[in-house]
Amino acid sequence: METLFTKIGKGEIPSVQLFSDELCYAILDIAPVNKGHALVISREPYPTLEEAPLEVLERMMLVVKRLSQRMREQLKAEATNIIVNNGPAAGQEVPHLHIHIIPRFDKDGKGISAHKMQYAEGEMPLFGDKLRITKL
Repeated sequence: METLFTKIGKGEIPSVQLFSDELCYAILDIAPVNKGHALVISREPYPTLEEAPLEVLERMMLVVKRLSQRMREQLKAEATNIIVNNGPAAGQEVPHLHIHIIPRFDKDGKGISAHKMQYAEGEMPLFGDKLRITKL
């Protein structure tokens, strides 16, 4: 499946590359939340995180870690947001696995928040039962 990100990865669409290997690559986001906002993108167009092999996820997270460190060192970011919009209902715009790394600064006014909910009485243990992982 051809996506915007496969075209960028092949060099058909220009980008500012930050990292590249056989499993993933990293670029600056063209519409950043803050300057330095980067994307780590799988080479293969896995639509969601669950479909990507562990080897790819491990490499992507290593690149995320290194870029987060660079943002703190070089941009003097005080923190970073690490975000995966994992499917259309989560706000994923390109059906190709990618991770956002956003440099954050005190009082940058770019809060990321959602309306929080509460569980009904007795409901939380039911969700725990549904989601509990018993073996990897």
